[in-house]
Amino acid sequence: MIRCNPTRLEQFMTEIARFGATDRGGVTRLALTDEDRDARNQLKQWFEAAGAATHIDPMGNMFFTLAGKQRSLPPIMTGSHCDSQPQGGRFDGILGIIAGLEVMCALKDAGIQLERDLIVVNWTNEEGSRFTPGTTGSGYFAGKLPLARMHDLTDLEGKRLGDELERIGYKGTEPFEPGPIHANFECHIEQGPVLEQKGISIGVPKGIVCLRWYDIEVTGVTNHVGPTPMDSRQDALYCFALMNARIFEAGRNADEVVASVGEVHPIPNSRNVIAGKVHFTIDIRGWEEDETDRVCTEVETALAEIAESAGCTVTINKLWEVERAPFHPELVKLVHDSAAKLGLESLDMVSGASHDTIYINQQTPSAMIFVPSIDGRSHAEIENTSWQDCAAGTDVLLAAIMQTGNSTEELA
Repeated sequence: MIRCNPTRLEQFMTEIARFGATDRGGVTRLALTDEDRDARNQLKQWFEAAGAATHIDPMGNMFFTLAGKQRSLPPIMTGSHCDSQPQGGRFDGILGIIAGLEVMCALKDAGIQLERDLIVVNWTNEEGSRFTPGTTGSGYFAGKLPLARMHDLTDLEGKRLGDELERIGYKGTEPFEPGPIHANFECHIEQGPVLEQKGISIGVPKGIVCLRWYDIEVTGVTNHVGPTPMDSRQDALYCFALMNARIFEAGRNADEVVASVGEVHPIPNSRNVIAGKVHFTIDIRGWEEDETDRVCTEVETALAEIAESAGCTVTINKLWEVERAPFHPELVKLVHDSAAKLGLESLDMVSGASHDTIYINQQTPSAMIFVPSIDGRSHAEIENTSWQDCAAGTDVLLAAIMQTGNSTEELA
């Protein structure tokens, strides 16, 4: 059984982390910024040196294809995303792309050509931190997000996604149409504490939870903080504080559902002015769709009641709704079996984080491979995973790709 080169894997990961590097060891590499462009250029150089051909589609997704012996067979696909959160970590997303690169390099070192084509993808704007919604590139590829509407997404400065793609030179002109995909894998950090706490190297999710995103606007009355009596205020920020507490409690009291406020933007955001407006976001997700939607209804009802009691109004916009993604049982078992053959213990899990595979899974048999996150931290500069665990995840990916890429039979 061939394995990856851990030293080369570490070198790739260390070098790519230079693009958008922060002083505290993380990265800020927002989608379609100069930092993202520079990292994309580096990926293109590395993959082509490994023998892959590059295709850029109109959403800026980068497809690196290593030809197999029987090109008429449906290909194997793996990959993840290159963009990060603001002051994010240097493993989230990019590990899945670099693991795919290392798989190609290991195959090249061993002189092995798979029966099927192997495609490694860099999906555009997975994070959604600059352009909302996230998983934009994979959603477009899966036929779930319209290209024109995605090109019209704007960031906080009003810059269009389509214009930024063109500015950095990654707005392709032709769709990538490889036909049916035989199997899709995504290697990723866990982004939670479970694997490290249990001392297990490989997590095998049975799927990704469903996800609901909201934009909320609370409107009160802007006024001076000094002369305005406390019982005469329509304070949008006070109203938001009550709402935030109820959102937290709704998630805490639910069955395996989480609910969080992420962004908060009070207006005018001045020391001595009562906030007249607050814009904030809510993220609600869970494995069971019915329970998740029950929490959504509870939250929506609570927001309306709280706004009325505080003398404010509220506008509720559910802007993104994605079904849960149960993975292909045969591929999930294959990941477990691959880990066992490598002498690695594996653990059944559910992915609480969303990933590009949530869309790809809707049309392609898929599975994911998780590796431990130190202290369970992610979306933060302190995010870390040991190089040993990175290599273990890459070895499992390599074994799974070898198995499916050399099989000429289709999955059940």
